[in-house]
Amino acid sequence: MSTADIGTLQRTPMGFEGQLTRQLDHDAVAVWRMLTDPLAMAQWLAPGSVEQRAGGTVHIDFADSGTVIDSRVSAFEDGRLLAYSWSSGSEPERPMRWELVPANGGTRLTLTLHIPAQEDAAKACAGFEGHLDMLAAALEGVPIKFPFQRFLQARGAYTEQLAG
Repeated sequence: MSTADIGTLQRTPMGFEGQLTRQLDHDAVAVWRMLTDPLAMAQWLAPGSVEQRAGGTVHIDFADSGTVIDSRVSAFEDGRLLAYSWSSGSEPERPMRWELVPANGGTRLTLTLHIPAQEDAAKACAGFEGHLDMLAAALEGVPIKFPFQRFLQARGAYTEQLAG
């Protein structure tokens, strides 16, 4: 996998910023549903819920790993923008922002991640690469298991990006 097959990851004064983009052949309504509907989220991310309003609750339960996200929606524009922290409790803030823009007869989805300096940013971005592949498959009606090989390849490519 080359660095052209993944998003961008760069160092910032507070840690790292990753930006992952996908062009999806589905309208923004369908993509938005995947980001916010509990039944749809379970197909590509994990069981959970997002209260669709600024200040709303976010709860995502990755039962297999024991990770539970309990957060609040920090930015919200219905059908276009959703932001919350990918953390829980006393953990460091890990802000993430989902943006949808109609493009080329479908939707361009951009995910921006902010990762604390002490964390493995390549691992975090690679994990989301896998979940975005799962999102694309779920939109096509053929949900897939987490693509671990893709994760490993992306993690290596992101590590190279940071070293480059």
